[in-house]
Amino acid sequence: MFADRAKIYIKSGKGGDGHVSFRREKYVPDGGPDGGDGGDGGSVFFEIDEGLNTLSDYRHIRKYQATPGQEGGKKNCRGKNGTDIVLKVPEGTVIKELSTGKVIADMSGDNRRYMILKGGRGGAGNQHYATPTMQAPKYAQPGQPAQELELLLELKVIADVGLVGFPNVGKSTLLSRVTNARPKIANYHFTTLNPNLGVVDMENGNGFVIADIPGLIEGASEGIGLGHEFLRHIERTKVIVHMVDAASTEGRDPIADIHAINNELAAYNEELVQKPQIIAANKIDAIYGDENEVIDALRKEFEPKGIKVIPISAVSGKNVKTLLYEIQDMLSHIDDKPIVFEQEYFPELEMTTAEEPYTVTYDEKENEYIVEGPKIEKMLGYTNLESEKGFRFFQNFLKDQGILKELEKLGIQDGDTVRMYGLSFDYYK
Repeated sequence: MFADRAKIYIKSGKGGDGHVSFRREKYVPDGGPDGGDGGDGGSVFFEIDEGLNTLSDYRHIRKYQATPGQEGGKKNCRGKNGTDIVLKVPEGTVIKELSTGKVIADMSGDNRRYMILKGGRGGAGNQHYATPTMQAPKYAQPGQPAQELELLLELKVIADVGLVGFPNVGKSTLLSRVTNARPKIANYHFTTLNPNLGVVDMENGNGFVIADIPGLIEGASEGIGLGHEFLRHIERTKVIVHMVDAASTEGRDPIADIHAINNELAAYNEELVQKPQIIAANKIDAIYGDENEVIDALRKEFEPKGIKVIPISAVSGKNVKTLLYEIQDMLSHIDDKPIVFEQEYFPELEMTTAEEPYTVTYDEKENEYIVEGPKIEKMLGYTNLESEKGFRFFQNFLKDQGILKELEKLGIQDGDTVRMYGLSFDYYK
């Protein structure tokens, strides 16, 4: 089964914790700290695989997780880094954050490999926290936490030309004639349930990619029938070719069909209906001569709007080259830069702004005020408390977070001790 959408869960690896240890050697009674740093957690990457054309693999396996970094060891040994995971996707896959639908990355154009989630950084070992006044620190920095996301993967076909029309108008027949694509063709409705792509090789070397987009019914923009599965694939195309049955072999009204499709395009995305269009009036092999009242009516309705009508026969090949040269000419006047969806969601930014709680308590036994919390741990690891500038920065951080106010509420006085993960400070207002 062709799969062009998938929901998956991804998680990066947690950073390994820094280690707390001290040198224990013969004849060295007071060895200094030698706790090693933790290893970095594995990251999550997406990468284009030219051999893939569906997202079917992600329908069976939905959870993907990089491995965590190893904890640091004694004798300044650094923990082993976690293993990255690389998820392979077909070109044209758009990666979105599931709850908001915002684009994180568009795997097309120059974007062949992209890191979605960065692994947590390994924590610093206690060797980094030795100071002249604290020569035996019993604190090491924890590794940064893992990050996780729920994603929606959508495959949006990359083609220059989108071939649209109601079932049985001959789209698959035309595609098989002008390209190397071999779509299955049968005489019943909704034959094509997935986009078929083919490359049209022109004599002057300026070929183009054409896609036979799945059949459409009214209400597609609201998800009826194939709905969004159809419309999603037309977002990247530069030229839209409407294919209609000029012989009216099934009694359809070609003019009404074109208007119906354009209404669905506009309802889904107003920009789609602004794309250059051309009409291929097919099945002229089934009419007497090359013109009839249907083709005349099409010209009268659409050519004043700048939409050319070209009668063709996909079966016999009559006028097909004329259609292809017309499409090629239209493409030559359009910017050949690929349509790439801009990033709207930035995981690193969204996750760091999340609220991270802290606790402020009083230990009566030790007569100390204790401050703990993930943000405190991070700041202790990132800040050089030995420098005056660094210590002042950390004080401002405590003030901005409301931690100093919490200490005052508990009745802290000048000279009292504040402990944060093994580090002790004297409080002065």
